[in-house]
Amino acid sequence: MERQNKLKLFIVDDDNFCSSVFQQYLNNINFTNIQCFTNDNDCIDNLDQNPDIIFLDHNMEDLASFEVLKKIKRHNPNIYVIIVSGQENITTAINALKYGAFDYMVKDSNICEKMSKVIEVILKIKEELEKSNPTTIQKLLSFTFTTFTITSWFNL
Repeated sequence: MERQNKLKLFIVDDDNFCSSVFQQYLNNINFTNIQCFTNDNDCIDNLDQNPDIIFLDHNMEDLASFEVLKKIKRHNPNIYVIIVSGQENITTAINALKYGAFDYMVKDSNICEKMSKVIEVILKIKEELEKSNPTTIQKLLSFTFTTFTITSWFNL
């Protein structure tokens, strides 16, 4: 449950019913830091909240989802964006990945399960990145410990 609360999720969908279903499902599996937006502009205006994952509906009325995807990636390329579409379209899926989406999902009877699976994959990726790319504090502590150890060995 601790891992779930660390993630900030955005759901961007102009269909309030879909947003509510997604949010309720994610709440039921212990993801509580979720914000829903009914249009692309509100999502873009709130990127300063630093979401980890954005589920972005492909067919929004305001802007084309690929334009929104590009704006999100320019703001922060480390945000995982998943394009969610009502239609299965290979060209759209390829373009989504080409413009930086992490995944492309079709709204079907298994969409909620797909969402939880992709979140689990992202959590695993984030964990591995943290292991392989230590933070500045971890690097500093490691350097300090190494310096202390070398100094101790040589009585410097």
